[in-house]
Amino acid sequence: MKIAVASDHAGFEAKKSVLAWLEQHGHEFTDMGPYSEESVDYPDYARKVGEAVAAGQYDQGVLLCGTGIGVSIAANKVHGIRAALACNPEFATLARQHNNANVICLSARFADTETIKKSLHNWFAADFEGGRHERRVEKIEPCC
Repeated sequence: MKIAVASDHAGFEAKKSVLAWLEQHGHEFTDMGPYSEESVDYPDYARKVGEAVAAGQYDQGVLLCGTGIGVSIAANKVHGIRAALACNPEFATLARQHNNANVICLSARFADTETIKKSLHNWFAADFEGGRHERRVEKIEPCC
């Protein structure tokens, strides 16, 4: 599985622990930036990850910003992306099982490192359940 990862400046430090976790667990990934804590605009990085996942270059994406909200909103503007804000490990599980989310968005300011790691664990351990959730996910896709 190939993973695209990015953050904004607020998520830069937390992204380092995400990259280490991904490496430790044998995931292939690309850090799509930024590469310092210099101020950047989160929509640019969310779009980068979203477009790469939507194009099939990556299987899933991981995004971080201060709250996780901004990158979630921005990534969801990309056709084919279902980005989910995972505030805790349970949200991460349900985002995959019920919503077939393909990008997980995490908060660097409101989630500690352990919560982020558990959320990643749950995210990668869960699979889309389909069934009754399938028709709901289909309704999310734009008509045009």
